[in-house]
Amino acid sequence: MLSLRRAHVFPYDVWGANQLCLHHAAKKYYPARQRLTLPAQPGKSGKPVVLNQKASLSEYCEKGSGSLTVVFKDLGPQVYYSTLFFWEYVGPLIIYPIFYYLPVYKYFGYEGERVIHPVQTYAMYYFCFHYFKRIMETFFVHRFSHATSPVSNVFRNCAYYWTFGAYIAYYCNHPLYTPVSDLQMKIGFGIGVVCQIANFYCHILLRNLRSPTGSGGYQIPRGFLFNIVTCANYTTEIYQWLGFNIATQTVAGYVFLAVAAAIMTNWALGKHSRLRKALRR
Repeated sequence: MLSLRRAHVFPYDVWGANQLCLHHAAKKYYPARQRLTLPAQPGKSGKPVVLNQKASLSEYCEKGSGSLTVVFKDLGPQVYYSTLFFWEYVGPLIIYPIFYYLPVYKYFGYEGERVIHPVQTYAMYYFCFHYFKRIMETFFVHRFSHATSPVSNVFRNCAYYWTFGAYIAYYCNHPLYTPVSDLQMKIGFGIGVVCQIANFYCHILLRNLRSPTGSGGYQIPRGFLFNIVTCANYTTEIYQWLGFNIATQTVAGYVFLAVAAAIMTNWALGKHSRLRKALRR
């Protein structure tokens, strides 16, 4: 806990500028790594108040007081969310074509000639387009409420996406792969493509809830599928993978679908709860 006297320690009235002063005093603690909060009030529960970078120091000082007690927490090394998302998505985008184009299966003991079925080609295009779309959305569509994420999340997320990318690619492109019927393939990819387009539109609607700086707080998204479910972006994400699995029908794909659906359902329930609390206020 730091007891900071405004006149002598922080020369600026805006918190963001004072965070730069802390960074100047200790180079290790750049602003994204700092978390400054007010001390927890005795007898009161709930999360501590995080100081707003754009707020003035006087907003947090008690009346008639020139000093303020602030709790400082080191968040550890940080990376931009755009960097995090790029690295987690670029892995599957590179890994999947390796299994499709290169003779990797000979290293697994399959020396015979490999016959590529049409569904395997469509699956490769679909899979790669999905992650290419995600990367483009990261840089040109998404607006993040938090600029950075812990570096450890890069390793965790990359392990998740890259491992499942290789797992699915291995079985979808396997020499012994048995394709589904032509009708089932068309139905599956048809569902998937429609949901990919719907997912993109959901992201556009979410983007419009925030300013270019990422500010905007918790707002209830409205319009399109958001009039039916709180997190339509997660719903369309789940169904686009369902379409992919209907078309390709592999155990690996359905395992990924189950894990991803469980994760996104948990996120959706958390977001729904936060929006309900915000609405009650």
